[in-house]
Amino acid sequence: LECRAKGSTGDAIAALMALQVRSAVLREENEETGVITEREVDTNLLCEGDIVKVLPGAKVPADGVVIHGRSAVDESALTGESVPVAKCPGDGVIGATVNHEGTILVELCGVGESSALAQIVHLVEEAQSQKAPVQEFADRISAHFVPTVITASVVTMLGWTCALWFGLVLTEDLPLEDQKQPYIFPLMLGISVMVVACPCALGLAAPTAVMVGTGVGAQQGILIKGGEALEMAHLIKTVVLDKTGTITLGKPEVTELEVLLDVEGAKAHTVAEAALPDVWRE
Repeated sequence: LECRAKGSTGDAIAALMALQVRSAVLREENEETGVITEREVDTNLLCEGDIVKVLPGAKVPADGVVIHGRSAVDESALTGESVPVAKCPGDGVIGATVNHEGTILVELCGVGESSALAQIVHLVEEAQSQKAPVQEFADRISAHFVPTVITASVVTMLGWTCALWFGLVLTEDLPLEDQKQPYIFPLMLGISVMVVACPCALGLAAPTAVMVGTGVGAQQGILIKGGEALEMAHLIKTVVLDKTGTITLGKPEVTELEVLLDVEGAKAHTVAEAALPDVWRE
């Protein structure tokens, strides 16, 4: 059950990994001739200090700083910010975010395991492996509780067997289905005690709940830092949301239509982009 739960929640990690960029346009300058060349390389070959060219509509290959150009970057996949964020030289960009408008040059400062996306993936994996407090409690008591349960089960079975053997309980007093084989009845009672008292519910349900909970949360864009945070969630009384796109659509829509004097110039504005289809239709 635990392995199956890990497999199903692994889809959340796979979805995060799918955000990573496979290739990037590396910009290189020959120190002797000063000639600048651009070539497409695998992102696994990128190093800190490399300069990459990010075209409109392309994903930023890794964390870095804009050194040339201006644009707006959609960071909603990682930060939840629905409106693209304006970027100019000196601003930081996050890997796997989408460049919207202009072409920018980015100097990489966080690649591979040091990138923000890789750290998020590591956080999800770590959260799924952590034990909730109730699970740790079940592990502590299992060393003593399981032998106690087995002992109680055996005592119950032997007690009823002796009662039948010495005539303290008559066969006629047993249920009709057990009167033909009376010694099956003590066996069933012993098994019942073991099944009811065994801490399997905590032992199986707790790790499964933690892994499934953290996995489903990651699929919905919610990162849960381990089983302890998940277990304490029932104490939450107030939830404060600070971003527009958290529980709303996150995309502006037209509510009223006004005449725009410069429609072409409005294309560069994120809010104006939402109005353009209605303007052209009018």
